[in-house]
Amino acid sequence: MKTFRCCIMKKTNAARILDRFKIDYELVEYEVDEEDLSAEHLAETAELEIEKVFKTLVLQGDRTGIFVCVIPGGMAIDLKLAATVSGNKKAAMVKMKEIEPLTGYIRGGCSPVGMKKEFPTFIDEAAFEQPFIYVSAGARGLQMKVIPASLAKVCKAKIASIAIEKTDDN
Repeated sequence: MKTFRCCIMKKTNAARILDRFKIDYELVEYEVDEEDLSAEHLAETAELEIEKVFKTLVLQGDRTGIFVCVIPGGMAIDLKLAATVSGNKKAAMVKMKEIEPLTGYIRGGCSPVGMKKEFPTFIDEAAFEQPFIYVSAGARGLQMKVIPASLAKVCKAKIASIAIEKTDDN
């Protein structure tokens, strides 16, 4: 994979960090629909395989505080598994209004790379079944194509089983 140096769009902090770590990546632009920021819609719009599109979720643990989970776009977070792997008894999603002050990123553009503060990060094991995955590059309308092990390295992430199939309940 060759690094894509973008001239058209402004390089994000996440992309600059990957450059600094000499990690190969590609930037992929897509058209944003403010009414539907789902990973499924992103995959369809950008013509990407949903199995390769991963979303970044910010959670609050009852013991350790804030942590980050990167899971397949077509799946849901298992809060019990996420709590366990992060050293908590309970975990909950951070409220939408708290995302930007905590991470520096807005909903639909939250990257696991380059948050305001370094939080414990967990990447679902499904990422490592793919030769590469797409995660937010830190702005709506921009994804980074990256090798999962490279992403884990730069985020100091642990690999864990934290995603479950989506149901009407989650």
